[in-house]
Amino acid sequence: MAPGAAHAEFRVCNGTQNLVGVAIGYRAKEGWVTEGWWQVPATTCATLIEGELQSRYYYLYAEDAARGGRWTGDVNMCVAENEFKIVGVQDCFARGFQRMGFKEYDTGRQGSWMVQLSDTPGSQEGQN
Repeated sequence: MAPGAAHAEFRVCNGTQNLVGVAIGYRAKEGWVTEGWWQVPATTCATLIEGELQSRYYYLYAEDAARGGRWTGDVNMCVAENEFKIVGVQDCFARGFQRMGFKEYDTGRQGSWMVQLSDTPGSQEGQN
């Protein structure tokens, strides 16, 4: 990599004063996949996907560990209580998972993307 070259990745930055748990969803060869949990401490960032982004759309769900606030969307995907990687978004409950609403991010085929979570859920920004 050349000096000063941007590092390709999907990052989430926690702009709140609390620990936030984050899950991501995306389309892979085997179908829809959700993965979590990344624990992102207050005012820090975490890299969820390293390397050049392979999909145009990514889906994010996050919750504030202390206050219970959530960053959600209207795309239902499966999550589990503890660390998980789940293939498929159908029949979450029947398969022993929970179903949460993920927010869609259109990366426009950018190689990198960053999502900023703020204290006002719903106001998160996405940019490259």
